[in-house]
Amino acid sequence: MTDTDTLRTPPASRAAVRATPGAAVIASVALVELSSGITQGFLSPLLKGLTDTLHVTAAELNWISIANLLASVAFTPVLSRMGDLYGHRRVLRWNLAIVLLGSVLVGLSRSFEVLLVGQVLQGAFAGFFPLLVGVLRNRGKDGDGESRRGISYMVAALVAGIAVGLIASGFVARTVDSPTAALWVPTAAVGLALAVTWPLLPESAARPGGRIDWAGGILLCVGLVAIMLGLGMGGLPDWEWTSARTLGCLVGGTLVTALWVLVELRTAEPMIDVRMFRHRNVVTVSLVTVTFTVPMIGLQVANPVFMGTGPAEYGYGLGLDPFAIGLAMLPNLLAIAAGALAAPAVAAAISDRLTLCAGSLLMAAGYVASLTWHGSMPLFLTGTAVAGLGIGFLQHSTRTLAVESVPHDRTSVGSGINELLINVGGSAGAAIVLTVFAARTPAGETLPELGAYTTSWTICAVVSLAGAAISLLYRTAKDREDRS
Repeated sequence: MTDTDTLRTPPASRAAVRATPGAAVIASVALVELSSGITQGFLSPLLKGLTDTLHVTAAELNWISIANLLASVAFTPVLSRMGDLYGHRRVLRWNLAIVLLGSVLVGLSRSFEVLLVGQVLQGAFAGFFPLLVGVLRNRGKDGDGESRRGISYMVAALVAGIAVGLIASGFVARTVDSPTAALWVPTAAVGLALAVTWPLLPESAARPGGRIDWAGGILLCVGLVAIMLGLGMGGLPDWEWTSARTLGCLVGGTLVTALWVLVELRTAEPMIDVRMFRHRNVVTVSLVTVTFTVPMIGLQVANPVFMGTGPAEYGYGLGLDPFAIGLAMLPNLLAIAAGALAAPAVAAAISDRLTLCAGSLLMAAGYVASLTWHGSMPLFLTGTAVAGLGIGFLQHSTRTLAVESVPHDRTSVGSGINELLINVGGSAGAAIVLTVFAARTPAGETLPELGAYTTSWTICAVVSLAGAAISLLYRTAKDREDRS
């Protein structure tokens, strides 16, 4: 079936959508998310070597993650809305092509500027998840086994991809003579995903019609990019929290976002219908998304640095070398994947609300374990695994409930909102930990005092407990029946 034929398919015709076997669809969406994870994880082992290869400082390398993050924020709402309007498969193909182009530029990089441009285009991977959720949801009804199972596989594949990206790029960098050979890892992954999924993924049968709200999209992108830039750079040299540029980004971004809300309320076909946030469940899931991503991303740098710090020299840490740090991160990553895969069965057994609560409580328990037993490697790693299990529950549950709380013709937008909130919560978490570390690092030292870590773990535990409390506000269908 061509894209043109699909456009003419009556909305009620679900049979054509079901023509592709469910196993092939789930395998395809998992492969795309695997490529997304590889694209996100491949660069970390290469950063130190890039300082010499591209003649940049370690501080300038911060712009790689910032450019990628800001691009993700800009791409997500536009690609999500286009998927709902013009077909999730069609837009996903273009989405994969954009990321592939960015990956080729990264592979060809011999200058920092070209690498940054490639990273900006690679940031379009943020559109994968909303578009894939649109493909899954349009195959069946809310809460059916295939859709929820597919999302759990997608989350697990994303985490697996991050691990594969770390290992693959590290292996290539170690075995191939060229200093930039490992930069081609994401090209291979995304190219394979595009080739395999092109004939397999089905197109959405129902299209609501309409147009892109470009004014709303531009305002949202400008507002969020400014806020994310302020959070990402805040606390760094020339970007002190009280500096004009940091406050300008944060305050200006907030004002532009507020203007976006006013514009969307007056628009017949808004980019994101802010009226959705009048619904209790939408707000609850959004807040839980923020509370679990604050610690999840906030500790992404702090925990590996702690693992690599030598106790003989600094009085704390696990004293692991880079390879051992990679292995030590596996319990957390494996637990995230396991939690995501188990989440559908857990939700069926105890309800979506209690799954949200359990995920947040597991995260809090994991951070308390890190705080209490950071001197013992087995207990510390057990704590990271417990937190990872909770993260896996929440990765699946928030993403599933975010789309089930919106109408079918807003599926990708609902998922896109959730992806945006992951970025916002993660940026806030990174900013919080950065501020704590800056305050607890003695003058002239490169590493902070132990108090920086204990304070960070405490904050993450408290935020996770807040997420558990908020999750109890979620109402299941049974709750609504009991009230009526």
